[in-house]
Amino acid sequence: MAGQGVQRREVLRILGTAAAAAQFPGFSKWAFACGHIGNARLQIKPAVYRPQFFTAAEYARVERLADIIIPSDDTPGAKDAGVAEFIDFMVASDPAPQYSFRMGLAWLNSHSEQAAGKRFLDLTLEQQTSLLEPLGFKDKARPGAETGRQFFRLMREYTVTGFYTSEIGFKALDNPALKFYAASPECPHKGDPEHLHLPQARS
Repeated sequence: MAGQGVQRREVLRILGTAAAAAQFPGFSKWAFACGHIGNARLQIKPAVYRPQFFTAAEYARVERLADIIIPSDDTPGAKDAGVAEFIDFMVASDPAPQYSFRMGLAWLNSHSEQAAGKRFLDLTLEQQTSLLEPLGFKDKARPGAETGRQFFRLMREYTVTGFYTSEIGFKALDNPALKFYAASPECPHKGDPEHLHLPQARS
């Protein structure tokens, strides 16, 4: 789902602690984009992630929401990158967003039952998307859903941050300036180390 603007200060705060999250040995999927530093790839990952903050039911909702926000289509999405693991770890490590996440997830289930007669995870993908659109798009907002809009904005910010600080998300950017090299690339002009064949700079 397309999103609205992200709070720059909040993203910078989360990015500042994402590197610390890379040291957590409990991730089964999520891996920091700079994880090659310090031989993090040599660490043995557990087969299953054990939530640090969310209950099993809450974690399932977080994982589904992240997958809807950044779905897997022609390229890997949030579920492939283990974004729910990142969100759970970050929320467990910071008391500030804990109340908002827990209340938001409870609100989502209550709202789903009122609107569709079922809990959120019991809805079809089409029903889930329809339920979330008024929360994610300003032009589709409905009165009385301010709590849900605030929660979904928070969820989206953490999802985007978790995805693009992961190895999978980082590669999805496909920007040559962001690529890592094991060693500095060699100059392709080995036969002309002084680059005499290149045009002279104009004075």
